[in-house]
Amino acid sequence: MGPKERRVGSTYRLQLSPAFTFDDAAAQVPYLADLGVTHLYLSPVLEAVRGSMHGYDVVDPTTVRGELGGRKGLERLADSAHVDGLGLVIDIVPNHLGVGRPEQNPWWWDVLRLGRMSAFAHVFDIDWDPRNGAGGKLAIPVLASEEDAAALAVDRTGPEPVLRYHDRTFPIGRDVGGLDAERLHYAQPYRLVPWRSPVRSYRRFFTVDDLAGVRVEDPEVFAATHAEIGSWFADGIADGLRVDHPDGLADPIDYLRRLRELVGPDAWIVVEKILEPDEPLDPDLPVAGTAGYDALRELGHALLDPAGEPGLTDLHTRWTGDDGAVRWNSSSVLRLRDELAARDLRPEFLRLARSVREETGTSVPIDALAEAALAWMNEIPYYRDDYPVLHVPAANTGTYAHYRSTFGEAVPGQATATEAVAAARSLGRDSAHRFAQLTGALTAKSLEDTSYYRAARLISLQEVGGAPSDFGPEDPHPALSRRAVEWPAAMTTLSTHDTKRGEDVRARIGVLGQCSGDWATAVERWLPELPSAPDPVTGLFLLQTVFGVLPDDGAVTDDLRGRLHAYAEKAMREARIGTSWTSPDGAFEAAGHTFLDAVLGGPVGTEMAELVAGLAPHGRSDSLAQKLLQLAGPGVPDIYQGTERWEDSLVDPDNRRPVDWTALRDDSHPKRAVVRAALRLRRERPDSFVGGSYTPLRADGPGADHLLGFHRGPQGGSSDVAALATRRSLVLDRAGGWRGTRVDLGGGAWTDRLTGNVFAGRATLAEVLLEHPVALLVRE
Repeated sequence: MGPKERRVGSTYRLQLSPAFTFDDAAAQVPYLADLGVTHLYLSPVLEAVRGSMHGYDVVDPTTVRGELGGRKGLERLADSAHVDGLGLVIDIVPNHLGVGRPEQNPWWWDVLRLGRMSAFAHVFDIDWDPRNGAGGKLAIPVLASEEDAAALAVDRTGPEPVLRYHDRTFPIGRDVGGLDAERLHYAQPYRLVPWRSPVRSYRRFFTVDDLAGVRVEDPEVFAATHAEIGSWFADGIADGLRVDHPDGLADPIDYLRRLRELVGPDAWIVVEKILEPDEPLDPDLPVAGTAGYDALRELGHALLDPAGEPGLTDLHTRWTGDDGAVRWNSSSVLRLRDELAARDLRPEFLRLARSVREETGTSVPIDALAEAALAWMNEIPYYRDDYPVLHVPAANTGTYAHYRSTFGEAVPGQATATEAVAAARSLGRDSAHRFAQLTGALTAKSLEDTSYYRAARLISLQEVGGAPSDFGPEDPHPALSRRAVEWPAAMTTLSTHDTKRGEDVRARIGVLGQCSGDWATAVERWLPELPSAPDPVTGLFLLQTVFGVLPDDGAVTDDLRGRLHAYAEKAMREARIGTSWTSPDGAFEAAGHTFLDAVLGGPVGTEMAELVAGLAPHGRSDSLAQKLLQLAGPGVPDIYQGTERWEDSLVDPDNRRPVDWTALRDDSHPKRAVVRAALRLRRERPDSFVGGSYTPLRADGPGADHLLGFHRGPQGGSSDVAALATRRSLVLDRAGGWRGTRVDLGGGAWTDRLTGNVFAGRATLAEVLLEHPVALLVRE
């Protein structure tokens, strides 16, 4: 069976690591085949830093990772999958390579050894300009301080002499003899600099020093880094790819066209493209769609109660002085973007400014050009604005043309610098690419990596690709209908390795929108009883987090306590309000941990447990609802490992914990029952789903607004599937339930795959949804 016959209908994400190898994955193939997926979706499989638990720090793109089982292990997994009728989709990382351990990356090692003379110098996006801050050398930020260069030592005991700095190893390309480490260091093509220094002479993945940008826009580099990937399709191993962070590339469109040519017309390709709610995906991209963060946002918002927004906003404002909406152009986010441009991303802005000067011949000072570029970026609501779809007249005002025509007025006193930046962008060369790459990094760092930890109005909205300022549309059908027509084979998801909190945690927290008054009353009572949080936002943030993960019975195990404390530390450092990864403040963090312990172990914890006991059923209702909407709705649904049961995961590495595969086989679990029934139905009737029709199904009666339902069916044929989900179940219960509410299913008899019950015509929702808050009906 080839890729054409193994059409991707649903995927199951597996996090591979030395603790879960290709052979371990192969052992789960029978279970996953029985669950109903069509494809295993693997985290990156190329050679990575030894011991890596995620694989995104690839050190050798020409080799399948030995710790996972190597190429032979990948082939064994593919064979096992194919025997049971499944295929493979593999995550690839074209934007960067891992360089934190130079001795493990042969290309980077050679560049450190030979500098610009290395045969691999053109692979990496390195700034060799004499004005790069390191005298034209490759700056490596590892030292504790300038004085710490004295800690360098020469090691001549191995096959080649090396420089050692604590546990780091660096090559000696020019050996001047002797044991004078500082003199040897000075003679190398690289310069070790303090990690706090603003000097960086290579493009990074966002601000991660251990991930160096790769120039896949160079055909030779593309060929070298993608030969192994191409062989997976030539040899029938893989059927599809997920492309990590294409917006970090110089030219994503050209890259994806070359990738399509490499893997063939039948390969399924999705891209990790973060879209704003009003941002279209360029229809000319040779891909099936995105990796699903836009779907995650749409499905989550579809279940929210907009009536809760004022109460949650008022609570946040009373305690913090801010409404907590996290808008991309709010004053707080813009201040953060200014800080990032002045510190963390300063090397990238200076390199962009130098490129503008070189391309335009302007005499405008470097700093002024950098400021003009930042000011323009601050007007762009997207990761990058250079996709053609944003340039056409029919597009909204978030377009390059709009900003180009109005920007001069927006930045008084910077007209000359602005014109220079605009002129460079219009050339479509290095400056234009760097501007677009940097816009994405600035957006990601300012929003999802920082601002989403600085607000706590409703943290379930503060997700990758999310829109925290928006409590969702009253009618979610238009977005789902567009997906069915425009991107029917795009991936949809609810949990990933990068989500800030798992789908069930988000579902429970989302219920607070239905009882914002009750929550506000409780929080107003709790906060004066608790030790002072290090700052008000952190206090509100941790309260919602505990509410989201506390077990139904309120029991706090040592494991849960440890996970919450680890999460609290990460959240406080990511927020960078009073502490950070680079400058941790022990007193600030201790206050956060003390606050958390008081919540978990005192009277507030008891009250919190009582609240959870009452609201947890509604969280589970929303959990099943969003799962069914994803599985039966438009697109190709991905199941993140373990999420076929209730799960309480938080941000990585918590969401990459080992999976209890034995527990997943419990057939009585309600969420697993929904997942298995929907996936097997998709496999049974593929034409009714990917590429199938989508028709909203509306109820009539007093509870009509609480039904979110739709018909699916093959294009040009009659609908043969109906998905019904309850939304705002707490409000519904308080209003008296489904009494008097009906839905017209259409002609014929409809069987619920979850219960076996049969319905016809105008069905009473109190009967259809008697056993579960969702129903998956099939017209036989």
